[in-house]
Amino acid sequence: MEYRAGVSSRPEVTMAQRKRQLVSDELTESALQLLALKGFDAVTIDEIVTAAGVSKRTFFRYFASKEDVVVQFLADMGTGIRAELAARPAGEPPSVALLHAVWVPLGECADHGDRALRVVQLILRTPALLGRFLERQAQWRDDLALEVARRPGVDADPDTDFYPRMAAGMALNAFDAVLHRWSAGDGAESPADLLDRAFAVIAPALDAATIARRGPA
Repeated sequence: MEYRAGVSSRPEVTMAQRKRQLVSDELTESALQLLALKGFDAVTIDEIVTAAGVSKRTFFRYFASKEDVVVQFLADMGTGIRAELAARPAGEPPSVALLHAVWVPLGECADHGDRALRVVQLILRTPALLGRFLERQAQWRDDLALEVARRPGVDADPDTDFYPRMAAGMALNAFDAVLHRWSAGDGAESPADLLDRAFAVIAPALDAATIARRGPA
């Protein structure tokens, strides 16, 4: 069972690249399972490489530390969100497109159930990892703002127009709120239901702003 939510944008992947990705995936999977089960400070790199069936040298070829495993996992989440927004139909309201985009990693969480929940709790409850998560979210916001600005019906300059950055920020705030609520409730509530409820709050503002930009029909 894999936790990765990344979406590759490369049209062609060589055999060497595919092999490298498989090793990276196995290391990530083994590390996340152990970290979620035992806690960040309790897990050693020796345990990770033993679980993954690779050498410590191989581990350090891919990651500089345990923390970097989680950071890469978070980077892949952001890649998946941005790729999904870029792929959404041009005629969709911003609220619908952004909901589908942030659902990508949440859908992975829902598919992997309790094990994914433990990973989310690990990140949110480990100060060092939470700090890196917040750093990544800031990058996601910038990336999503660029995609929002390109969407038909928006066509804005993300450097001068408030809407793209604010829309991206609202979507990611909803995503963050869902993760915290899901984590605090130990998975009792469905991520899909939580996300629908969160977007019900922000959708009117997201869509009204684009209607106002277009002006009267």
